[in-house]
Parts: sequence; structure tokens; C-alpha cells
Amino acid sequence: MRNLDEIRADINEIDSSLIELFKRRMDCAREVGLYKKANNLPVLNSGREREILDKVQRMSEPYGGFARQLYMDIMELSKALQYGLIGSGEKLGEIIKTSDDTLPKSVKVGYMGIEGANAHEAALKLFPEGDTVNYRTFGDVFEAVDMGEVEFGVLPVENSTAGSVSAVYDLILKHRFYIVGALDMKIDYCLCSIRQSEFSDIERVITHPQSISQCEKYIISHGFEATPCANTAVAARDVAREKRLNLAAICSYKACEEYGLKILDDHIQDIDSNTTRFIVISKKLYIPENADKISLCFNLPHVSGSLYSVLCRFNSLGLNLTKIESRPIAGDGFEYLFYLDFTGNIRNPEALGLICSLSDEMEGFSFLGNYNEI
Repeated sequence: MRNLDEIRADINEIDSSLIELFKRRMDCAREVGLYKKANNLPVLNSGREREILDKVQRMSEPYGGFARQLYMDIMELSKALQYGLIGSGEKLGEIIKTSDDTLPKSVKVGYMGIEGANAHEAALKLFPEGDTVNYRTFGDVFEAVDMGEVEFGVLPVENSTAGSVSAVYDLILKHRFYIVGALDMKIDYCLCSIRQSEFSDIERVITHPQSISQCEKYIISHGFEATPCANTAVAARDVAREKRLNLAAICSYKACEEYGLKILDDHIQDIDSNTTRFIVISKKLYIPENADKISLCFNLPHVSGSLYSVLCRFNSLGLNLTKIESRPIAGDGFEYLFYLDFTGNIRNPEALGLICSLSDEMEGFSFLGNYNEI
């Protein structure tokens, strides 16, 4: 058996040869791209890709699966190079270049819930000079933006304890409005009831389903019966209206004060760092100069390696993915829509080139925005 130094020397020699061969292959990919540009041919040729991958896998046994994965990566990088040469995504590029860079301040902003809800507080933080308008459901907020009743909508998309708000992601993928801002807001809950109640009286609590998840251990440890309702501010309002000694709301301190309730216990969330991410939706695109988060969505078939092949492109540019959310396409078998967040600024030529190439290549692709997350 050879010693480790001898084996590593062989690896170094092989790597040197592979690097030179890789450079030659990418030079050929460049020539192919220039030919396709001159002859108005598409970059993507799925049939030829499959033929090459199948052939590589057969020729590389017993390492066929590994070789297939390696060539999938090489092909994705080759396509990225060719898309850059062809100048893909001209329409999308023009939309991005002509976007405004500053959000207006004195505007109507929609949110789901009533005064005192977490979404109301987030809307006030994001638009301190705005005129907030409340709506009954998440879908109503999207409709209000669509109809021009409000210019922006503020919606929760993710909680650090309870996870994604799936209903909002479904609406994002349905409407494809732009995301023009985001806020990470710490969520601190209290247990509150009418002035005559004491902690020992409480048997049942009402709050939003996400809040039940965020306070699950606390609820179980005290033996409370938990009943979901529309949102935390509605819970506070209903407790104030029902005036039952054994009923309490889990809500924000603002909602507790808004509806004249008494705090029975505070900081009751299971995790102290409990945080909810809110986004701002708009039919108009705004991209600030210092934008640091990009969102997009696209379709992918339910086949092996389809998502990996896309993620390879992000990895090759050193782009950090921060969120991947998949949602099934209703009535379309096992086809999926994917929502992605990653760090970056669209004015970076490499990030713009990647997004433009994906817009040409992928079904159901939408650039959803480039914005600041505060």
C-alpha cells in the first residue's frame, strides 16, 4: 500500500491536468456561445444535456453517479458563461435599470388584522409617516395592492420559532408582486385579561395560530386550553368584549393597552429571541442603491437534480442563499414553484447576469425584488 504523501502527489498531478482540461472545455463553451449568438440559437438544449450525462455515467462506472453530478455542475457553469455572452434577459434588465430607488413616505399601507396587531406595528415601523389601513385576511391585503387601494402591503412571511407563513408565500407566488422592503421585528408576548381577572382564574387563552406555536411550551406547562383566532389584536379585543374571568389573550403589549386589559404575565414566548420577518409588497419596483437581499421564484420539475443544478449557479458566484421555500403547483402533478432569497445587489454585474439568464431559461420565472432588510 502506498503512503499518504505518494497518493497526494498523484492527486496533485491529476488536478493540474484536470484544470487545464476544464479551461479548454470552457473555452469551447465560449465558442459555442458565440456561435449560438451569431445564429440566434437558444443556450439550453435539454436533449443534448441528457445524452451527455447518460454517456458520462455509463463510461465512469463504478463512479457513474459521481461523474454525472460533476458534469451537471460543468454544464451549468457553461450555460452561465454562454448566457453572459448572448446578453440574456434584456426585458428584465431594462425593468431593473428603470426602477425607482426611494420608497415614498406619505402613502397608504395595508396590513392584516386590527390596530395593535404585530403587522400593524411592523407597518408603523416601516412607514412612520404612512396611513395604515387594516384588512381581514392576507388575501385582502394583496387585493388592495392590486386594486390600488393602498400602495404597499406589509405581511409576515416567517417566524424564527414557528417557521414560514405558508399562506403568504402562496399569495406571493400567485400574484408575483414586487418585494420592496423587509423588517425583522422581535415579537414579545404577554398574557392579559380583564381588570378583574387574576392569573389563577385563567383556563382558556385565545391568539393567532402562529402565536400558539411560539408560546406552545408556556401554554402546555400551565394547562391552558388554546383557541386560535384571526390575530393577536383580535384576541385582545375579544377578551375585552367577552369580559370572562377565565379567558385571556396572548398578544402584544400594544394590543393589551389598546383594549384596556391587564397584564397577568409577560415575556411568555418560548424563545426570548422570537422574531418575525415582515415584507413590503408593491406593484411598482423600487430598488435602493444599497439593497442587500434579492428574491425570485421559478418552476422546477420533480426530477432528480433539478434544484441542485440551479443552486450550483449561485454557489459558483459566491451568492449566499438565505431562504428556499417550495410550494406545489395545484393540478400540475408533481411540479413545484420555488421561492428563493439570497444576499446581493442587482447592480452587481454577476448577480444581474445570473438573474437575466435564469429569466430566459426557466419556466414561471419572476424577479420579485432587491431590497433592504432592516
